[in-house]
Amino acid sequence: MRTQIWSRTARRLARSIPALALALAVSNVSPAAGAAHRAGPHNVNTSRSPGNQNETSIVIDPANPRDMVGTSNVEFGAGLVHVWSTDGGVTWKKNVIADGGPLGSACCDSQLAADEFGNVFLVYLTFRVEVALSVDGGATFHPLASLTPPGSVPVQALRRGKLPTGDQPSIAAAEGEVWASWTSFSNGKIQASGAAVTGLGQVGPFSSPQTAQGSNKGDYGDTVIGPDGQVMVTYQNPTGGEGPATIYTDLDPDGLGPAGFRPARTVAVTNVGGYDYIPAQNERSVDAEAGLAWDRTGGPHNGRLYIMYTTERPDESDDLDVQLRYSDDQGATWSPELRVNDDSTTYSQFLPRIALDQTTGNLAISWYDCRNDRGNHGPGDTDGVRNDDAVMYAAVSEDGGQTMLPNIRVGAGVSNATDSGSGLDYGDYEGLAFHGGVFLPLWADNSNSTGDNPDGRLHALDLYTAVVTVP
Repeated sequence: MRTQIWSRTARRLARSIPALALALAVSNVSPAAGAAHRAGPHNVNTSRSPGNQNETSIVIDPANPRDMVGTSNVEFGAGLVHVWSTDGGVTWKKNVIADGGPLGSACCDSQLAADEFGNVFLVYLTFRVEVALSVDGGATFHPLASLTPPGSVPVQALRRGKLPTGDQPSIAAAEGEVWASWTSFSNGKIQASGAAVTGLGQVGPFSSPQTAQGSNKGDYGDTVIGPDGQVMVTYQNPTGGEGPATIYTDLDPDGLGPAGFRPARTVAVTNVGGYDYIPAQNERSVDAEAGLAWDRTGGPHNGRLYIMYTTERPDESDDLDVQLRYSDDQGATWSPELRVNDDSTTYSQFLPRIALDQTTGNLAISWYDCRNDRGNHGPGDTDGVRNDDAVMYAAVSEDGGQTMLPNIRVGAGVSNATDSGSGLDYGDYEGLAFHGGVFLPLWADNSNSTGDNPDGRLHALDLYTAVVTVP
């Protein structure tokens, strides 16, 4: 959800390059299951449901890596599509949650986080920012906390354009803490709240919301926890328009301690604004979608902080690229930009997501990619229009963000968001999880490459994933 057109959104509910390239394979099961790697992408339709599912989140449970759980918007009515696997991504169960009852009636904007104890946290919007908890690997959730004041706006009123109390919340869990941040509709600034976690199901009360210092206004950000329990949020401002926009970070150096957030720091200026319309998202638009990851492995890059975002050069060219930078001083200074996508086209790469494997220190980034859509009715094109058809791609860094391995095409089929008729396109973001040498994105896809989308090819979007192993 994005504030500028809420009435619309409320209606929808290298090193050794050749060898390393061969070392990356897409499989339909995790290495823990002992399966052989597949030579090509094996995609799984996790939702297999009528109507559109989009704007996704996914996590792997570190306490039991065979447990994986994802969520997304549901097109009709209130609730969240909920998919989960207990066998490393081979098979997936599905239902709809937060469609009334104890979890309330969700409109949208779900995000997931999992911690070392096996807790899986879910943040989402009703008419306020809500947090739910799972202690069974994400199979079921129960209410945990409401982080914004009570309101009197039911979901039916949200669809008529009335506002909840926050936007695009994000959540992180690690180092005995769980933190959520969101944009407050009372002042347009980033707020954050945290709680102590001492074991499975053992979560203390959330702190009173803190306002990120100097944030002015901001949105479309991320939350991350560092190796010493420090917390950082990122966001962009302005939150509307075609750009340019500035990407900021705010640091709370002691997490649940008394210090609070320090003044904001500028990371980058990008031509991707809060509502940047591109052919592949010509109804919803995109933002820079900045994301964070923090190395807590104790390895050679322990304490290294990563930020990822989207740029457009030149402005209004629809030539969007995914950029990566890292910091070894908690965001005081940053490395130069490293372009993640390795194509030689001037087409769009957008809605990136970042995840770090805390067992290895390896970094993964995934995104929607239009590099194959030449508008020539070839294999990357569905409609004779260039740069409006997308496929899920990903890349890995094994050297602390200094270089990226060759890009991997993860999506087996080509999708067109306009054909979905959702008005939301792919959504504001997509999900990615990485643990134990396995990463998997969860993305909205209407290619019907698996043949089990009830709406058929190039109609409504289902939730697709593919398990990628990094030996």
